[in-house]
Amino acid sequence: MNTNQPLIECVPNFSEGRDPSIIKRITDVVEMVEGVWLLDVDPGKATNRTVVTFVGAPDPVCEAAFRVAQKCIELIDMTKHHGEHPRFGALDVCPLVPVSNITMEEVVLHARKLAERLGRELGMMIYCYENAAQSPQRRNLADVRAGEYEGLKDKLARPEWKPDFGPAAFNPRSGATAVGARDFLVAYNVNLNTTSARRANAIAYDIREKGRVKTVDGKPTGKPVLDEHGQKVCIPGSLKCVKAIGWFIEEYGIAQISINLTNLSVTPLHVAFDDCCRKADARGIRVTGSELVGLMPLGTLLDAGCYFLRKQQRSTGISDPEIIKIAVKSLGLGDLYPFDPASKIIEYAIAARSGNSEPPPSGGRCTSSEPGASTTGQNAGIASTIVRRKSSRLVDYTVREFIEETASESPAPGGGSVSALAGALGAALANMVANLSAHKAGWDHRWEEFSDWAEKAKARYVELLRLIDDDTAAFNALMAAFGLPKGSDAEKAERTKAIQIATRRAIETPLRVMGVALDSLEEIEAMARIGNPNSVSDAGVAALCVRTAVAGAHLNVRINLKGLADKDLAAKFQSSACEIGSNADRRVAAILGVVESKL
Repeated sequence: MNTNQPLIECVPNFSEGRDPSIIKRITDVVEMVEGVWLLDVDPGKATNRTVVTFVGAPDPVCEAAFRVAQKCIELIDMTKHHGEHPRFGALDVCPLVPVSNITMEEVVLHARKLAERLGRELGMMIYCYENAAQSPQRRNLADVRAGEYEGLKDKLARPEWKPDFGPAAFNPRSGATAVGARDFLVAYNVNLNTTSARRANAIAYDIREKGRVKTVDGKPTGKPVLDEHGQKVCIPGSLKCVKAIGWFIEEYGIAQISINLTNLSVTPLHVAFDDCCRKADARGIRVTGSELVGLMPLGTLLDAGCYFLRKQQRSTGISDPEIIKIAVKSLGLGDLYPFDPASKIIEYAIAARSGNSEPPPSGGRCTSSEPGASTTGQNAGIASTIVRRKSSRLVDYTVREFIEETASESPAPGGGSVSALAGALGAALANMVANLSAHKAGWDHRWEEFSDWAEKAKARYVELLRLIDDDTAAFNALMAAFGLPKGSDAEKAERTKAIQIATRRAIETPLRVMGVALDSLEEIEAMARIGNPNSVSDAGVAALCVRTAVAGAHLNVRINLKGLADKDLAAKFQSSACEIGSNADRRVAAILGVVESKL
């Protein structure tokens, strides 16, 4: 998968969740489209509904969506359909979601083009919703689907509900389909220790943005209060950008609150979960866990894990896999069946299906636990300890593999990558000392202070890990430039230009290693001075690793400066490198002095 190409996600929901053979025949057509990766198939027996997730470039994804629609209307008969989830068609909804390198406006155009094709070629009744809606009245899916399948025939008799595309005649077999363009939505169910759908629904009304209908006597069965336009007045729930209903799931023998989180930056998943816990407790009900339908962004779980770590007054500056474990346990995502991060986190699933080597852990700082402060969508990346598959990236090698690759007769990885590794080890040691200090006996009141230091150190080592492979890539690019043909004058000029570009990259990369390693001395010095005194020697080793990283990367800068034709630029690079080197020597010496005084 080309990381620079536009990527969109499609999440068709179709009205069959019980017959595996039909589900397979529908989802098989996705995998037949080149350039599309089928990430998840999530059937539900009680809902009699399957949620499918696939990604790719816009045109292949739309082609796969078309084929899914074609199979749905061929294989699903809505006259025989029953299930817990609201629905009005065989292919009930088909949203397109921007993933990367594409705007919502562009996705809207693709959604409407797909909708028009479904209506024209397959004779389907299509309504466009969310960002693809062609009128404000059709933006909300709940309004478009109001009355569901059973009310669709009467709905079509009203001119204001003429479909956007396709015939306006009721098709009893296939019903209608909503095609949309929307932001990432997390479909999420909270499990309760009750079998009462009515009580689950009451909690859903407590939390959802729409809330519940206001009645004259304040009782659920009372007469509704109407506004001046004759519309029912609602008492808003506690959470913005949240849709929710309650239902009973026979296959698990429990009631659930079924939630759609439509804007994770307004109401993150962990905020919704905790609010459900509070509202359930107030009604004498206990939340036992939760269930993800489809996939979620990596940042959603990282935010949740950091939220629960803060509640425990524990450091959030730990590795992404450990943060995810905390999130999964805290949310009870394994309550009904094992939760597999490798298949349920969208970034992990894309990497696993596309054949790309995994990107590194995010290194992003955890954010506030308050609603509106989620970093979902910003924390991109993958922890190789979760997705274990063969990779061409050096950072995914075992220690032995990295050493043996370095020792081989191949010139890369070389001193530059090893210098970056040394710096990463130094920053990681500072991270460790900060985490140990955060939960040192008697220092509980200082947990947040050391958690902040740990997060800073984590960001340094994650960046240095990235630079391990960047340095090798820079060297390989330089060798490739030298290998370009040099027969004609034009070829010579192109080769010279390519060599200069690659040479500059081969200088800037180790210079970046020097800079990040130097910055990590801030955390290392702090840990030497104020960290757990039992780990002061580790702070000393961290400083020595950074000294090696800076000095080693400086050697790489110097050897590549020889090939840079722009001598003024070369002098600037050399000046910067010398300044970083001098600063590092001075600060490392000071840190080692602190360490010696405490040994």
